[in-house]
Amino acid sequence: MYLDDPSSRRFPKVPIDRRAYAFLIDFVSVWLISSVVGAAWFLQLLVFIITWLILRVIVVEKNKGQSLGRWSLDMKIIDGRFRRIPGIVELAKREGILGLEAAIAMIGLNLAFINPLSTLLLVSPLLVDCGLAIGDEEFNQAFHDRFAGTLMIQTQRGFSLDLRLRRVWWEVKGRLKKK
Repeated sequence: MYLDDPSSRRFPKVPIDRRAYAFLIDFVSVWLISSVVGAAWFLQLLVFIITWLILRVIVVEKNKGQSLGRWSLDMKIIDGRFRRIPGIVELAKREGILGLEAAIAMIGLNLAFINPLSTLLLVSPLLVDCGLAIGDEEFNQAFHDRFAGTLMIQTQRGFSLDLRLRRVWWEVKGRLKKK
């Protein structure tokens, strides 16, 4: 891939925990929407995948590389070769893999109290895919990022939810110490 040239190193890397929180925001949002459909697992799965593609492909393409979770935590996705927002094809490749893994994980999490072993098995593809980002110290690319040729970078555009929550935490902690 073209990520080895020196110009790619100028982008600020996103820590793994922030990427996980952004994914979690998107995942829970889509899961809640698909849970409204009802108990029919096939219909819930279909709504999950359609909503996932809308939130993570169409919205990202229209919103300068940011989904709800990425906007909340000041990150965006870029194409590694062209240094711009990825096109619909790259986003569809990336989110097709990740969306399928997230849908399988959703089924596993729905079965958590019934069969914990199946939960572990159904969540493991998502964990393995995203776990590759931990091993990639230079770019923090997971499997779906490598397949689509995308990078996650920090940006100034967003809500800074993590910084706001940290500030509130320190204010509450300071007030509790005063009492």
